[in-house]
Formats: sequence, C-alpha cells, structure tokens
Amino acid sequence: MSVKVRMNNPRAIAVIGPSGSLLGPSDLPPPNTRRWVIRRKAEVVSAVRGGLLTLEEALNRYGLTEEEFESWRWAFDRHGMAGLRTTLRGERA
Repeated sequence: MSVKVRMNNPRAIAVIGPSGSLLGPSDLPPPNTRRWVIRRKAEVVSAVRGGLLTLEEALNRYGLTEEEFESWRWAFDRHGMAGLRTTLRGERA
C-alpha cells in the first residue's frame, strides 16, 4: 500500500514498510549503507514495490546490481523477512 501526493503526481510519499508502519523517504537506509541487515533489505524492497523509489533509483542509491535486488525481492516474496537472511539456519560452513 502506498500514500500518493495527489492524483496528477503518482509518486508515493510513504509506503507500508515490512513492519506494518509507514515508511517515508527519511526512513530509508542511508545511501552509504554497507551492512545489509534483514530489515534494511525489506525496507528497500517495500519502497520499490510501493513506488517510493524506482528500481533504477534504488540500484543507483545503494550500489546494488539488478540481480542482487531481484534476489531480495524473490526471497521476500517467497519467505518474508526470514528469507532475507544471508545464512540459512541449520547450515554449517
């Protein structure tokens, strides 16, 4: 779900974030983020999905590849926030 500015400007000003609360531009991870915890990944996926950021803006802002972002989106869609873990529970190196 997203909140629109007005009818002639379809850009969302806030979206429902992964925790269920409103997520606005100031709530997004900073552009220089290097440590991608589950919550930050989910916030970026939610922002793109809701129209707060375009895919291109997210890729440029965070230095992500399209494949990396799509893997986050796929994991989030398939398994929720738990899917965004970098290490699966139960696996040992």
